[in-house]
Amino acid sequence: MCGIAGIYSFNNSAVEQRTIKLVTEAINHRGPDANGYYENGNISFGHKRLSIIDLFECSNQPMSDDTGRYRIIFNGEIYNFPEIKTRLTGYPFKSKGDTEVLLAAYITWGPSCLEMCKGMFAFAIWDNEKKELFLARDRFGVKPLYYFQNNEHFYFASEIRALLASQLIPSKINQSAIAGFLQYQSVEGGETMVEGIKSLPAGTFMIVDENGLRIQRYWNIIQKKPDFDFDNVEGVKKKIYELLLTSVERRMISDVPLGAFLSGGIDSSAIVGLMAEVSDHQVNTFTVGFQEKEFDESPFAKIVAKRFNTRHQQILLKSGSFLSELMPALNAMDSPSGDGVNSYVVSKAIHDSGIAVALSGIGGDELFAGYPNFRQYLQLMNFRNVWKPMKSVRHLFADVIANRNSKTGRYIQLLRSPDADIATFYPAFRQIVSPSMLSDCTNLQYNYLTGSEELLKLNGDLKELPLLSHVSVAEYLGYTQHTLLKDMDQMSMARSLEVREPYFDHELVEFVLHIPDKQKFPLYPKKLLVESLNGLLPLEIVHRKKQGFLFPWNDWMKNELRSFCESHLNGISEREFIKGPQLKLYWKKFLSGDESVRWMEIWLFVVLEYWLQKNNVS
Repeated sequence: MCGIAGIYSFNNSAVEQRTIKLVTEAINHRGPDANGYYENGNISFGHKRLSIIDLFECSNQPMSDDTGRYRIIFNGEIYNFPEIKTRLTGYPFKSKGDTEVLLAAYITWGPSCLEMCKGMFAFAIWDNEKKELFLARDRFGVKPLYYFQNNEHFYFASEIRALLASQLIPSKINQSAIAGFLQYQSVEGGETMVEGIKSLPAGTFMIVDENGLRIQRYWNIIQKKPDFDFDNVEGVKKKIYELLLTSVERRMISDVPLGAFLSGGIDSSAIVGLMAEVSDHQVNTFTVGFQEKEFDESPFAKIVAKRFNTRHQQILLKSGSFLSELMPALNAMDSPSGDGVNSYVVSKAIHDSGIAVALSGIGGDELFAGYPNFRQYLQLMNFRNVWKPMKSVRHLFADVIANRNSKTGRYIQLLRSPDADIATFYPAFRQIVSPSMLSDCTNLQYNYLTGSEELLKLNGDLKELPLLSHVSVAEYLGYTQHTLLKDMDQMSMARSLEVREPYFDHELVEFVLHIPDKQKFPLYPKKLLVESLNGLLPLEIVHRKKQGFLFPWNDWMKNELRSFCESHLNGISEREFIKGPQLKLYWKKFLSGDESVRWMEIWLFVVLEYWLQKNNVS
């Protein structure tokens, strides 16, 4: 796990050594164990290493092949690298890690090597003979890769702020991205909060040379249906167990201490239970506890820890200790986030305990229909045959409830959806700041289909999947990639902690997406996952009320964080795209206890202003 950066000159001029060092040093937190540089004519690489596998110097980067023609910088893990290595019998390996295997695979098979790689990754390879730069990103976008292009140079790095550190890229607000962030706390379509800086899409690779850049997709989440009898219910459960167990086992390969996040929910408990099955050692687990009992999941985590005999550590979070972590967490944000602070606090605690790698249970809800919107989508689809004929009735009812409160925004959006499909419903499911609040408080243009660009590209392909899988695909292409995984990466890497997510194994996902709804339907939370584990989980965990990993923001923002919030709300109210008086009115409603204004709606404005100030984006 590392940080990568590079600069390519289109006009064949040499890149200043000072520039690549500025960019690379900005991501020192991603890899404090070693650093390296490579410069050759119009290409320059920088690398920061967090040593996880093969801790010796021979695995430091940038790494060259034995001929000197190729040079690689790599961020991530290839979990099946031992299997790939057995197919590269003629290559003179000098190290025992996955980086050299990845380089040898590219030299041998070219871009098609990506189809063999099982893992999370973002990497760049320079071919000194062809004068060609190759970049790629993993299937789900677990690891980030940002870039900026002008007439003279192509810049890339693991983080946006690293690119800004070059001092050669304008720090200008991308206002369309800000509208998307406020609506969904994420920025999609390859855009970022900074104008001109883009994100390489997940599941794609890029080639850069004197002719410019070309992007090509090597993986699509809508894959060919696996050759399997999905009507065989017991066979399906057995296959899920096998795939998930293999995914966990692969992600436990490490030459440094390893542990796991444990919330006490089904997803993380399943990962811990499977870790205990395949490990010869006692598993290290960590959970966060709160003084506020309504938010505290630690008693459930203790049940799981006892069941699997883990070496368990509980972090009790008090308001005072949280406030001491808030500023470091906000400073760690490479891009603004509504709830990334959660991941930062746990990541810090795990890292401080001496653990360098942690497995996480994120992704279970998306795969096994754990969110309420899965059930809601099935309910809405009951009306798909009469959706268009009832247009006038739907719009009339939407007009009736339009002025009640901001919570009705989601229902209004659903009622006015032109079609009964996931591409038009999903934006409403994930909406945070309602269209009415966005219009009241900003001058930004509201885009109804923000969050559905990738879904719309799939067109009729989704019809090959069961309805519940439509929602899963929407989650993978939307919130999961652009918020959940992004937050986990930026917050864990800020503490030099590598996080691995077994539920994002592409073979597991491809299989589960084709399971019929009648088997996956959530009669109780994640029924299919639970039954596939053959009684592994304690019943207290299976049938407990779903809580989610949330901090008591609603209380903190009215008390301990009130002055902090007011200061930044006043700051953002002065910006030209904000209607200051209206935003302050919403803040007053929130403080008075008006339930029509949710804490997240306010907090997004606070975090946005802090991030803009911190990164001098104007």
